[in-house]
This record gives sequence, structure tokens and C-alpha cells, in this order.
Amino acid sequence: MKRTFTIVLGLALVCPAVLDAAPAPWYQWRSKATGALACSQTPLGPGWARFAGPYRDARCEMRMSEK
Repeated sequence: MKRTFTIVLGLALVCPAVLDAAPAPWYQWRSKATGALACSQTPLGPGWARFAGPYRDARCEMRMSEK
């Protein structure tokens, strides 16, 4: 009985955090060498600098609203 209570309590504490999760934002990155633009959720490497964002989509067209 005590083990079941512990499991239920643990799930009750973890579930709100999981339900509040959101996808990672997308950013537009500019190549330092060529100036080319790319859209990615993660840094592309040392040759790239974050240019614009955050965006909601993989094409970097829909801006995320500021909270």
C-alpha cells in the first residue's frame, strides 16, 4: 500500500512538468564565411552565428510570441 502511494505521489509531482513541456524554438543562423542563412534548433558550429529568432516552424517563417 505504501509503495503504491509513493508511485502515485511521484507521478502526481512529475506529470505537471511533463505536460508543460514545449518544443524547442527554431533560430535563423548566418554563415560567417558566405552569409548563407539556415534554420535550426541547435547551433550549426563555430562558423555560424545566430541571426534571428525564435521561430515556431522549421522554415523560420512564424515568429514566436514573446511572453
